[in-house]
Amino acid sequence: MPLTIEDVARLSGVSRSTVSRVINADENVKEETREKVLQVIQGINFQPNLAARSLAVGSTNNIGLVIPAGVAALFVDPYFPQLIQGVAAACNTHALSVMLWLDEPEHERRMISQILHNGLMDGVIVSSMLMDDPITMSLYESKMPFIQVGRHPTLDVNSLDVDNIQASREANLYLWRLGRKMVATITGPQNQIAGFDRLQGYRLALHDLQHPYRPELVVEGDFTELGGYTAMQRLLPLGPDAVFVGSDIMAVGAIRAIQEANLRIPDDIAIIGFDDIPLASKMNPPLATVRQDIRAMGAMAVETLIDIIAHPGEETRHVLINTELVVRESCGPSQRN
Repeated sequence: MPLTIEDVARLSGVSRSTVSRVINADENVKEETREKVLQVIQGINFQPNLAARSLAVGSTNNIGLVIPAGVAALFVDPYFPQLIQGVAAACNTHALSVMLWLDEPEHERRMISQILHNGLMDGVIVSSMLMDDPITMSLYESKMPFIQVGRHPTLDVNSLDVDNIQASREANLYLWRLGRKMVATITGPQNQIAGFDRLQGYRLALHDLQHPYRPELVVEGDFTELGGYTAMQRLLPLGPDAVFVGSDIMAVGAIRAIQEANLRIPDDIAIIGFDDIPLASKMNPPLATVRQDIRAMGAMAVETLIDIIAHPGEETRHVLINTELVVRESCGPSQRN
């Protein structure tokens, strides 16, 4: 049976309220009494109940990080480890703990209830991808402070994101201005905000240059290497000489498909990805990509959430992080005459 605060009081020879004041660093406790209680706590390795302590001090010093994807996603998509590292580093700076929640779709309702009612968190960061994420809706309707990494298409919620539409637009314009004649795209899932927005950027670039939109040159992927590989295999018979890929990990698969077809990058097909994951600069050829500082986004989400918690009721925060088009060999100038 876990030891209780009453056990600490009995072993210390003080009242329960005195033990509570020691745990919560009350300056009005005599130093001699404090030392006696702390010695007992250390001796029996007592861990105070976090929910009870949060009621006493009004803060848990815990932040929840919700990733609406299964455990497998952490091992196939480099985006999530970098985001977690950024969140964890910022929390360490502020002496906060992170509670990581991975959301398998079949457990969404139970997970929402735990987040909203367990009393163990001061606020939540949601790495939201889905257009109609039920976790975001439930948090929006509650009084829980939260911020979403990625914009929400309809709700006015605290959010932090990059301008996926404009970043994609600039990358596609760059390919066309290299003299490419047929620019295709491999998109992310269209029920996910980033995938949807990056396709809009592709379409805007076509509109800017008065090129027709050709649906056959648009293939939906799933933000995995295999998804990029199979999408590129579908595009190859159409003869594109450039392709914008909605994530670097899909670009890895697309490059493999191109090379297996004995085509040269960038001479036959130029390629640009999105994210600038660590692998991008080490590929053969090095991958041109849109850089978003994912770790910085995680850290900024923590900083913004802390401000939201400290200043409730203020205007909704919408933070935009800059991107950068990183030009590498995979999109070098066309060698065709």
